[in-house]
Amino acid sequence: MSGSRIIRIAAKGEGQTADGRYFAFAAPGDVVETDGTLTRGPDHVDPPCRHFPACGGCQLQHLSDRALEEYVFGRVEGAALGQGIDPPPAEPAHLSPANSRRRATLHAQAIGKRVVLGFREQGSHKIVDMRECHVLAPELFALVAPIRRLLEGWGERKLVVDVEMTLADQGVALGLNGLSADNLARTEALLDFARDHDLARLTLDSGFGPESTWEPDPVTVTLGETPVSLPPGAFLQATRDGEAALTAAAREWLAGSATIADLFAGLGTFAFALAEGQTKVLAVEAARDAHLACQAAARANGRQVHALHRDLFRNPLRTDELDRFAGVVLDPPRAGAKEQVGQIAASKVPRVIYVSCNPASWAKDAASLIAGGYRLAALRAVGQFRWTTHVELASLFVRAG
Repeated sequence: MSGSRIIRIAAKGEGQTADGRYFAFAAPGDVVETDGTLTRGPDHVDPPCRHFPACGGCQLQHLSDRALEEYVFGRVEGAALGQGIDPPPAEPAHLSPANSRRRATLHAQAIGKRVVLGFREQGSHKIVDMRECHVLAPELFALVAPIRRLLEGWGERKLVVDVEMTLADQGVALGLNGLSADNLARTEALLDFARDHDLARLTLDSGFGPESTWEPDPVTVTLGETPVSLPPGAFLQATRDGEAALTAAAREWLAGSATIADLFAGLGTFAFALAEGQTKVLAVEAARDAHLACQAAARANGRQVHALHRDLFRNPLRTDELDRFAGVVLDPPRAGAKEQVGQIAASKVPRVIYVSCNPASWAKDAASLIAGGYRLAALRAVGQFRWTTHVELASLFVRAG
């Protein structure tokens, strides 16, 4: 009796056979033999990192780039088909390269006199003590060992810290959550650390919100050639490469649009990319820090971006407001934007760009747009979180007729 061939990678990353069985760490083209062993196919490669598969930072390092691209697009295509939507002709998925992640949250814990620091194991609270990483930008990984030494010098047996790292224009903005500097020696140690490692910012959060300990110059991130203030904890696309792929799709699909509404705008990732030439953009955001950063950047740099502070879940833009725009961009949280999409579906907006980090919620909202008279005209899958099951997408909906 011959073995069973792996035909696809399922949503959670397992290999699936034609008869519906699942096998962890299998690749398309692998063969599961009758004795349970796995014979590798051409798309099963050696993982580059010593921590795979224990580290929960990656789930798919055993896949070739070709298989990874097929998985990323397959997640998006499958979500559309699950809602009865026929996707447009497939475009190759965009994968961000290795060592390009510009933001990450690591976890640290004291175990005896030493501190372990890294991502957690998949489905576990156990921390994999990071000694190498093939997804973090080099500037972030270079801080892992120094942060470990800093925390080991804290001398706390019950130390538990979340380490937030973001690569900004001025360098790395570092946030240590769960850590407090309760005496002069510890404060000086933190300041020395920030200075010695040229940090752009160092914040501590002991349970009452982040407090800046070190920030020699205002921290910014450049969006569409516009430097924008970066508040601690503000959302930022995971890689510059992925951000460029998503904003390029929006620029291409909304070329020539004189007025655009950017909904769930955040710091203005899409707003500043689209506000070129005579194009005017309304950037709508509920988070006050992000809204104020976007507003200040637009004013300081003379960009045609008008920032509006508004909770689109409780108070979505209505059809009469939406009808003023030639195009709409929305990039909502993972749960989607049911109420706002309902208003868009009833509007006369000619073109809608929907960017999502959750193919399942996107597909439900896409079905609502199509029921309202829109056509799914283009679809691009983006794998910013390389070697993970996390998938993003950009899609174009065009008002029919």
